[in-house]
Amino acid sequence: MALKQTATHMMELLERVYEDLVKAVEKENKAAAQRVRTGSIRLEKVAKLFRKESVKEMPKKKKASKSSKAAHKPKKAAKAKKK
Repeated sequence: MALKQTATHMMELLERVYEDLVKAVEKENKAAAQRVRTGSIRLEKVAKLFRKESVKEMPKKKKASKSSKAAHKPKKAAKAKKK
């Protein structure tokens, strides 16, 4: 699945779970509560897939090397110790 398709699928699942969650809590609908439980398991799987795809497809930022980090740090002024 492509990242956009996975995101769309995830949003659809979230909407269905939300609707059933409202029914389960407000109307004490047992069947809706069961749908919420099974929907949360499906949502977990799709969320893992989204995470995997997003890491693969998102552009990676270059990490600064240690030497370039050291070059950009301001140097602290050396204090002379009085004896």
